[in-house]
Amino acid sequence: MSELCRFAGIIIYMMFFDTGKHSKPHVHVKYGDYEAVLTIDGELLAGSLPFKQMKMAINWLGMHEEEAYQAWNLAVQGKHFDRIDYKR
Repeated sequence: MSELCRFAGIIIYMMFFDTGKHSKPHVHVKYGDYEAVLTIDGELLAGSLPFKQMKMAINWLGMHEEEAYQAWNLAVQGKHFDRIDYKR
């Protein structure tokens, strides 16, 4: 697991070589006891988040879509990627 970003109690991360269960480019999102898997374009693949945090995660993905795809392309090859700074 490698963290992409952390903000407002939300942790967005990717797993290396993570193409088995969900083949679409995606991130894992954790907030407290909640966990979800979202595609980089914002589709919920698994899990759940409270409404506000889901909206925040989807908005973050929209603002950082290109960077998230670059990180995905490295992660599926087992290569490390840079963290993405949180920008409002």
